[in-house]
Amino acid sequence: MLKAMAGVTAVSAAPALAQRRTRRQRNVLLLISDDQGLDLGCYGVAVRTPRIDRLARGGTLFRHGYAAVSSCSPSRAVINTGLFTHQNGMYGLNHDVHHQSLLPGIETLPVLLRHAGYATALVGKKHVGPDSAFPYEAELVPERSGIRDVRELAVAATSFIRSTDDRPFFVTVGYSDPHRAAVDYGNDRAWPGVTPESYDPRRVQIPAHLPDLPAVRQDLAEYYESLSRLDGGVGMILDDLTTTGRADETLVIFLSDNGRPFPGAKTNFYDPGIHLPLIVRAAGSAPGVCDAMVSWTDVAPTVLDWAGVAPPAAYELSGTSLLPLLGKADDPARDAIFASHDFHEINQYYPMRAIRTRTYKYILNLAYPLPYPIAGDVAGSPSWNAIVADPSIRLGARSQAAYRQRPAEELYDLARDPAELTNLAGDPDHARIKAKLAERLGAMRTATKDPWLAGQTDPYSHLGAH
Repeated sequence: MLKAMAGVTAVSAAPALAQRRTRRQRNVLLLISDDQGLDLGCYGVAVRTPRIDRLARGGTLFRHGYAAVSSCSPSRAVINTGLFTHQNGMYGLNHDVHHQSLLPGIETLPVLLRHAGYATALVGKKHVGPDSAFPYEAELVPERSGIRDVRELAVAATSFIRSTDDRPFFVTVGYSDPHRAAVDYGNDRAWPGVTPESYDPRRVQIPAHLPDLPAVRQDLAEYYESLSRLDGGVGMILDDLTTTGRADETLVIFLSDNGRPFPGAKTNFYDPGIHLPLIVRAAGSAPGVCDAMVSWTDVAPTVLDWAGVAPPAAYELSGTSLLPLLGKADDPARDAIFASHDFHEINQYYPMRAIRTRTYKYILNLAYPLPYPIAGDVAGSPSWNAIVADPSIRLGARSQAAYRQRPAEELYDLARDPAELTNLAGDPDHARIKAKLAERLGAMRTATKDPWLAGQTDPYSHLGAH
């Protein structure tokens, strides 16, 4: 039986469980937050996240981690496959009428690890499909509208982990925090085992992509409170790993699926949409802070590398393992990341491709004559409603008109223009740089058989089947 101890589950039988394990295991705990930007205390943001900050001190904090797409289902598909969304077929959201799904033949982490003898469980948010491609042994606490009960998620996760002492485990915990909820990010009620952390709207940090408006400040204060609740839930699971002696044999990965749910972030390729937290802790690796540029396409190869499980034989993964980077300060060879977006909601077609280096970003808007679509939860947010109430209000320093109608190409000098405001795509002085980045992006699209590339008509061709 489980019982609560100081807000975290605990069982007194931990020594007995440890004795029944005859060899060191290579477990995996994958923690995915929902719509979280680069907002943690360990990244220098004034939000109270002591448990995740402690994880960062004990592992490797990546200062340049980037999602390959800033949309929920596509990003989770990237994490689970090591393939860009245009490769794996999860072009947009999976749930309800959107109904986007992986292409047949794509193998996911739960498939590969379960075949290798792992006990596999998903706790919380799923948002990927089809179900046959995600054959978890157990799906616990399925996402319900408005659920923010991080203790319930922790109890389910730790109970499953404690039941698998004779097998290595692969457990994914999909949090609902800090995604928007029907009311105030779920901050409208008390949650078991959680002491709420409130934030004064007058004192919150305003990200550069947002205007300083009372509604935006209040919105951010609620968002930060949700992040602190997430932090408490993560701490419950990590504490139980330590209690049961499993921490030293478990690869822990914490990351977000896409940027914060505000205009200029979620669904965008501007940095607030894709530059996200990534913390990796593995036994035997020294802690540190790493400045290598890494991608969410690297997550699946990292997990497979740790588990000693071979990647799919039918195709190559687009990412590479992060294990050699743990405890290291940098890897100069990792000097760029790529991003690929097709849809968010089914009626929000806006394919984009991008390359970001340490100093420049090049964005190719494939459907640039169309207006840029606004995600439904962003469109209904207090922040967006306050912004669009006056067309003269800017998103940071970007005009609403420029945000809604974008050019075919965007090029930004990130060293001089970190807010990505001055488009240099038409500047003759930057023509050579643009051409080089466009060539690298084109090479990636060709290598990954991008279906949006001229002449590439068969999205199944990379599987060698029709």
